Amino acid sequence: MSTIAYEQVDALDVDTFRQVLDASGLAARRPVDDAERLQRMLDNANLIVVARDGDRIVGVARSSTDFAHFCYLADLAVDKAWKGKGIGTRLIEETRQRAGPETMCLLLSAPDAEPFYDRIGMPRATNAFLYPRER
Repeated sequence: MSTIAYEQVDALDVDTFRQVLDASGLAARRPVDDAERLQRMLDNANLIVVARDGDRIVGVARSSTDFAHFCYLADLAVDKAWKGKGIGTRLIEETRQRAGPETMCLLLSAPDAEPFYDRIGMPRATNAFLYPRER
């Protein structure tokens, strides 16, 4: 039986990020065919927490935060082969812990992931507004 390790990383390479997005199903909603854009996404995130099974990364939580007031959890991706093992919940907990108790944590859910967030008791926001991506 493997043990999952959770750690904050300073950087994550594009290929690993793409692999986790693909394995999680989140690639359908991310620009995985645009390596330069994925690299910008990684370069400008200042809080990345990964879940590892040995050397293999099986989950990623990519966020932007000021560590004082807000944390936007932009990507929560867990390899489908590892879903149902508490990895997503733990990645959220690790992100919130590292962002600090003074921050709120916000994410926009993919429609098919909403039952997961409801199940773990994450509060829904009714006061969010959104300008969608132009491309």
